[in-house]
Amino acid sequence: MSVKFRDYYEILGVSRSATDAEIKKAYRQLARKYHPDVNKSRDAEEKFKQLSEAYEVLKDPEKRKRYDMLGAGWQNGQDFTPPPGWESIFGGAGGPFGEGGPFGGGGAFSGGQATGFSDFFEILFGGLGGSEAFGGRRGPRGQRTAAAARGQDLEASITISVEDAIRQGTRQVTLQSSDPRHPGSRTYDVRIPAGVSDGTRIRLSGQGSPGSSGGPAGDLFLRVHIAPHPVYRLQGHDLEMDVRVAPWEAALGAKVAVPTPDGPVQLSVPPGTQSGQKLRLRDRGLPIAAGRRGHLHAVIKIVVPEALSDRERKLYEELRDRSTFRPRG
Repeated sequence: MSVKFRDYYEILGVSRSATDAEIKKAYRQLARKYHPDVNKSRDAEEKFKQLSEAYEVLKDPEKRKRYDMLGAGWQNGQDFTPPPGWESIFGGAGGPFGEGGPFGGGGAFSGGQATGFSDFFEILFGGLGGSEAFGGRRGPRGQRTAAAARGQDLEASITISVEDAIRQGTRQVTLQSSDPRHPGSRTYDVRIPAGVSDGTRIRLSGQGSPGSSGGPAGDLFLRVHIAPHPVYRLQGHDLEMDVRVAPWEAALGAKVAVPTPDGPVQLSVPPGTQSGQKLRLRDRGLPIAAGRRGHLHAVIKIVVPEALSDRERKLYEELRDRSTFRPRG
């Protein structure tokens, strides 16, 4: 019997000398790209099956060794017939095609159920069995049952306030499902961890899509966005805010009441403070970890009166005439 040769290395896009880690990485990247739940193109399902079959062989040292004995001279899709005596090299059961011939108990169809792997795979490895994760598992009478598969990971975005990030704790989040197989909305209790900042991902283990045939559910990843605040600007775990001061407060120094996420405080403005200068309020920003927090930076904005009384005008004119200060050198 002749079947089509499958170049598993070419399918995964790795070299024949690839390490186990390189094979695993290549499979994960491609499987994520071609998973039928993600990729709706016509060829995605077939491509995903080929990837699963290639990974089933190359991740298993015994199967990979057996496959490599065929040599590197074969081309993907080329007609292939196993060499004489192949069945005895690894002690395969039955004849050259597994138990009961090419379509018997170990062949491409077993017990009337498709294994999900190609005839090429079954010719080479029918006697070795498949992995439960990708090729199904044997029932009590040797039939293959449906493969257990882990559910798909999901990702969604949530928006929290600066105050939420500081308080941490738990908040309820309701998300609308985009999976047509599981429509509707679901509410999650999400713990806001210390150290959360804009772009942080929170993992909810086992809250993704359900697995199939007894496989575990995937995970749900929530991408955190911190909403713009009317007072504070986000700078990583630090916060910035503008503080308006009068010219004489900047020149002479002053105590200025300013808001912080923990309540109002008195900010010390040193004499000679310049517009745009940043004054730091320690540990008034977002939590980082282990009790540490970022800082709050007060950006000084010197403002002048929009309208002057007669007395104020005279005082400014007197200051102008008497001052030796030359702002432009």
